[in-house]
Amino acid sequence: MAEVLRPIGTVARALDSISNIEFKALDLNRGQYLYLVRVAETPGIILERLAVIVRVDKTTAARAIQKLEKNGILERRPSPTDKKQKQIFLTSKGQALYPIIKRENAYSNATALKGFTPAERDQLADYLKRVEANINSDWFKVKHGEHRNY
Repeated sequence: MAEVLRPIGTVARALDSISNIEFKALDLNRGQYLYLVRVAETPGIILERLAVIVRVDKTTAARAIQKLEKNGILERRPSPTDKKQKQIFLTSKGQALYPIIKRENAYSNATALKGFTPAERDQLADYLKRVEANINSDWFKVKHGEHRNY
């Protein structure tokens, strides 16, 4: 069987490392750009949903959100429908950072796909969505206490 996870991991770690280095100048620490982008894409998202989207536990997401709040990038507001829930939004500082992160993502995407035809790009995107769907089912099971059978 062809090994696909190793190169996917290598690419993901390399891009994450590049982003962490470049975004340090924007007052973003390790991986915080992920939270900023997801909140920008879904203003008013709640912590539990954000944690699932980023594929981390709730405690990890809460810590990241707290740090981003402290740096004035995100803010939490009470939900108008459920006072126990807090919705997360970008501040004006976060809104100013979002286009920079989007440009970096577009650049990285273009670099990664250099030399691919449009059809190959679409095919790769489809394959990776299928890989993600396959892994997601295991991720949800394990996060809810089940074990995988190897």
